Parts: sequence; structure tokens; C-alpha cells
Amino acid sequence: MIHHLNCGSFAPFVVGPMVTHVLLVERPGGLLLVDSGFGTADLADPGRLGRAFRAVMRPRLLEQETALAQVRALGFAAEDVTDIVLTHLDLDHVGGVGDFPHATVHVHADELAAARDPRGMEHGRYLEVQWRDARFETHQAAEGEDWFGFGSVTVLGDDVLLVPLAGHSRGHSIVAVRDPEVADGWVVHAGDAYFHRDDLVTPPATPRVLRVVQKLLAQDDAVRVANQERLRELVAADHPGLTVFSAHDPVELARLQDPHQG
Repeated sequence: MIHHLNCGSFAPFVVGPMVTHVLLVERPGGLLLVDSGFGTADLADPGRLGRAFRAVMRPRLLEQETALAQVRALGFAAEDVTDIVLTHLDLDHVGGVGDFPHATVHVHADELAAARDPRGMEHGRYLEVQWRDARFETHQAAEGEDWFGFGSVTVLGDDVLLVPLAGHSRGHSIVAVRDPEVADGWVVHAGDAYFHRDDLVTPPATPRVLRVVQKLLAQDDAVRVANQERLRELVAADHPGLTVFSAHDPVELARLQDPHQG
């Protein structure tokens, strides 16, 4: 079973409400998280997130929105989370890893390298205190097989794939999880490869402010734009059973939490 969680709400000026979309996947060997949102340590010490981030993004930092609280609300324990797969290491995606010290944290090797040795604007996006004690397992694209025309890394068996899609950050990836309830189905967490559902329509109809935000936050905007186009083409192909969503779009999250919303 796959659960769609919000592990961090924002209310940035002009942009409007945003969420931190996290997957909780029930697997035979234990629970899997895709991204982790903010953690309890972030709530205990909001100052560590930085004054600029808090002023611009205005995170709510609610205990009930942490992945740990939601795992427990579903009747599980922190120890039941055996693996966490991260799209990237930005502070709103990785803060919860500290709440699951027994889990193996999977990330693209280029992303961990960027976080450990940041260059230029990368200094502002990574917060080592959130992840320095994590048990990382890094992955490279050469380890995997082709997935819908994208190079992929097999992370857990053949049902969880890390798919490199750089641009937003140096080692940014999307994460594809087989949907056990849909024949040949995949649930695809696209992280920050795009921010708004209209990024992926043809032609794109992204709100102007979000186009600017995505450009400003990109480590390599030309690569980001090219990879977003590849993702747009994937969605336009309308493969049966393929569900793609981004990390921060509240409408996408609401639709997946309640399919009757359409």
C-alpha cells in the first residue's frame, strides 16, 4: 500500500500554499519513505533552518505533519522504516531522516557529493546537521536499467527506482515506485523537477512567479529546463498506470489522497 503524506506546509508570499509531498510505502520487508519532509529536530530548533528560509518560505512546522508522527498514526513504529529514498538533499526534503536512525538512506552519489562539498549557491541549500548521522547508500545511474527512456538505478529489488534528473540540484533524481494496486503501474515522485501541475501540460502554463522561482533555485537551469521537457513528454505519452507528481503542489497531493476529487 502507498500512502501520500504532507510532511511540511509552507505559505510563501506571492507563491501561495505549498506542501511537502512524501510517500510512505508498505513493503514486505518494512516501510519505505520517499523524501522525509521536516523532522522533530527541525521543530525543536527552527533556527537551524536559517532566518532567510523561514522568512521567505514561512514553514508551519507542525508536529502532526512530521513523517514520524504520521507513521505512528498509521500504527507503525519508527523502527519499521527500513529505507528512505531521497529525491535530493534540500533541507525541506531531508529533515526527517534523523527520526529514523535505523533506516538506510538512499541518494544519488552526485547529490551527496554536492552536499558534502558544496559549490557556489549550493552552500545555501544543504544543512549538514539534518543528515550527517544518516546511514547513506549512494547510487550511480550506470547500476540500473532503462526506464521509459530514462536511465535508472535499481534501489530496492525491481520495484523502487532512482531516476537521475538533474538541474534543480546536482544529483536531483525522481523516484519511481511500482504500484501494487495497478497492473504495470508506477507512482513517480518527481521531487523538485517541477513545482506546479501546469509545468507538465503541453504547452506549459506555469504561473509566472513559479517559473522565476524554479529558475532562481536551479543549480543548472538549462539542464533543469531540458529535463523538465523530458518529463513533460513522458506525461504527454499517457502511459497506462503511470502517476507523476511533484513535491510541493497541494492540488496534486489532494487528488492523490482523495481520488474522488478528480
